[in-house]
Amino acid sequence: MNEQDVREREEQLSYLERCRTLFAQLYEETPQTACVVTFGCQMNARDSEKLIGVLRTVGYTITESEDADFVLYNTCSVRDNANQRLYGRLGTCGGYRKNRPGMRIGLCGCMAQEEVVRKKLGESYPFVTLLFGTHNLYKFPEYLYRLLSGEKRVEEIWNDTPNIVEGLPTERKYRFKSGVNIMFGCNNFCTYCIVPYVRGREKSREAADILEEIRALAADGVTEVMLLGQNVNSYGLGLEGAPSFAQLLEQVSEVEGIRRIRFMTSHPKDLSEDLIRVLRDNEKVCKHLHLPLQSGSSHILKAMNRRYSKEKYLELALHIREEIPDLAMTTDIMVGFPGETAADVDDTLEVIRKVEFDNAFTFIYSKRPGTPASCFPNQPDEAYVKEQFARVLDLVQETSKKRAALLEGQVAEALVEEVNPSDASLVTGRLSNNMIVHFPGEASLVGSYQTVTLKKCKGFYYLGERHA
Repeated sequence: MNEQDVREREEQLSYLERCRTLFAQLYEETPQTACVVTFGCQMNARDSEKLIGVLRTVGYTITESEDADFVLYNTCSVRDNANQRLYGRLGTCGGYRKNRPGMRIGLCGCMAQEEVVRKKLGESYPFVTLLFGTHNLYKFPEYLYRLLSGEKRVEEIWNDTPNIVEGLPTERKYRFKSGVNIMFGCNNFCTYCIVPYVRGREKSREAADILEEIRALAADGVTEVMLLGQNVNSYGLGLEGAPSFAQLLEQVSEVEGIRRIRFMTSHPKDLSEDLIRVLRDNEKVCKHLHLPLQSGSSHILKAMNRRYSKEKYLELALHIREEIPDLAMTTDIMVGFPGETAADVDDTLEVIRKVEFDNAFTFIYSKRPGTPASCFPNQPDEAYVKEQFARVLDLVQETSKKRAALLEGQVAEALVEEVNPSDASLVTGRLSNNMIVHFPGEASLVGSYQTVTLKKCKGFYYLGERHA
């Protein structure tokens, strides 16, 4: 971090200590609970680990129940249904306040960056008394101190920031794996996407800072890291002396104790031959690539401002398939973009058949105010969308099951993540290719790597047994 970022971190650590002292004075006799509710992507999940780390350090007992003394919603605004879910949760939370007169409710993340959301909160949910956005999340200790000191409402929204402040307390969900932010923001401006407007322009972290964080994680027992960014392929752009993303992967693989490296998400227009080589040859880099397609129609892709055509995507995806036959390739597919026709969906289906994705997140276009696509003519008809979405989903499920069946009977290494929540006699592990396997085992196996025979393919997961 540069000098300014270090100063910002030290200031927030100072606020954190003041919070701890004040919290102990205020609540010595009345233990306080806190709940952080996360919507959205892996980057939001990583942000929530930081928020929870601060709350735990201050003195709160962390709970999953929203009937708590302090509830903080870390929000996503990529699709409208996330907004509607949040409003529903706020309504429920408002009901809890009747029995908790001192309850505090806060909202942060992407939705907080939207003016229309802030207006709605003021009109319909005035009990939300803490509001901050994506650019100033690191200032949470300061905002929390102001609330504990008696301020009735704390609201601070920034449009951007040059700062990248890390090093505040973090509480990981898993002791053996962790996300690591390598960059923030997005420069791509896909016409349907609000992310560049709420997360700002791309900023990459210094490689030295990333590696220092990963070494600390490895020393604390982490063996798998996921490098996070809106478009990891453009890591280092504008950062003097920065390695390429492929080179960064190689450097991370040299950290002692790290056995697996994942990353999310790759934009097809920036995926390099060097990255393909690293995926193919570096044993620590997991054999899984998420490569969003969005649409198989070249003219829809142009309207989306995706900067590649159907032909270019196919050329890239099939080249990767040829270079790395055992790699699992997943994707995002959108149905119902303005102006899309059944013939355009036919093009998408053709790409699915040729690439045979191992899995796909299929979703319906969501009109987001403030994006260019929200003003496009020919917004989708609901009946059309349902029909075309079913076509896409059916084919995705068919090809996914076909790809998964290829591994039936094979032996693979799984990182055990948890005791199976539905059957305590089983544990759940994740393969290098990101597929899940359930097999007999006990809680002591969680966090370990086990060699497993994939006995039965169940479509999107396997039933297995530990290999003798």
